[in-house]
Amino acid sequence: MTIEFKHVPVLYEECMENLNIRPDGIYVDGTLGGGGHAFGIGSRLSEKGMLIGIDRDRDALAAAEKRLEPLKCRKTLVHSTYAEIKDVLDSLGIRGIDGALLDIGVSSFQLDNSERGFSYMQDAPLDMRMNRGDSFTAYDVVNGYSGKELGHIIRTYGEEKWAARIAEFIVRERKNKPIETTGELVEIIKSAIPASARREGPHPAKRTFQAIRIEVNSELEQLKEAVDAFCDVLNPGGRLCIITFHSLEDRIVKEAFGRRLNPCTCPPEFPICVCGKVSDAVKVTGKPIVSGEKELEDNPRARSAKLRVIEKK
Repeated sequence: MTIEFKHVPVLYEECMENLNIRPDGIYVDGTLGGGGHAFGIGSRLSEKGMLIGIDRDRDALAAAEKRLEPLKCRKTLVHSTYAEIKDVLDSLGIRGIDGALLDIGVSSFQLDNSERGFSYMQDAPLDMRMNRGDSFTAYDVVNGYSGKELGHIIRTYGEEKWAARIAEFIVRERKNKPIETTGELVEIIKSAIPASARREGPHPAKRTFQAIRIEVNSELEQLKEAVDAFCDVLNPGGRLCIITFHSLEDRIVKEAFGRRLNPCTCPPEFPICVCGKVSDAVKVTGKPIVSGEKELEDNPRARSAKLRVIEKK
């Protein structure tokens, strides 16, 4: 069954405004998805402007290609990860870009496409690969990691207080037979979390699924590499907009932007800077931009979204 690639762009107007798009510029959507943000960027570009879309999911690229077809600007879609932005630009013979957008995390299409195994609401094989060409899956994490490793991942990436207990239950269950589906994993998680704790807050499996997905796709490592890489390739006046969906991602972006804005490594007690490191960026946002009431009403998935923006000097 073919599933339509639907994507509701989060913080859409805020991204378009903060990218400060020049009609003849070169812009990158590093997390192309269904092309919602990319269409907005491309529709603001002239025939001289260029839109580069990057995604590690070939299904996303195929869907975005159709969606972006009406645009008049030059378009190039690349199967890669946003962390490899420098290699992507080198392959295209491009030295600098005028703006970029990263919308971190799983797309609505991936969540809604049950066979991909991202959702805890639908039963499917344990997969969670953003790039189906990768061999490492959620099955490998759930069935191959030690109890200690599972507990660490679920606690760190999922910020789940029942992490140790969930890991213990997973290890116990897989001794009988491998855990093969999302449905099986959900039931194990539910049995591990006390009933009183399951009555409040999000779905009991939400944090664990998030943690496993991040591990499978090396999402935080990718983000750490990408922030500086994108800042490096921005032309003067170019802006980088990054949307994150949970505190670990936001912390990485906030700290990376902070280092870019204040690169001095001198001890605090030094009266003057002697390291000679000078900032090459300008702060655009202090506190992150969040969704308004209207967007939250239309798209509940935007609730945890935060947008941070930085500009190259």
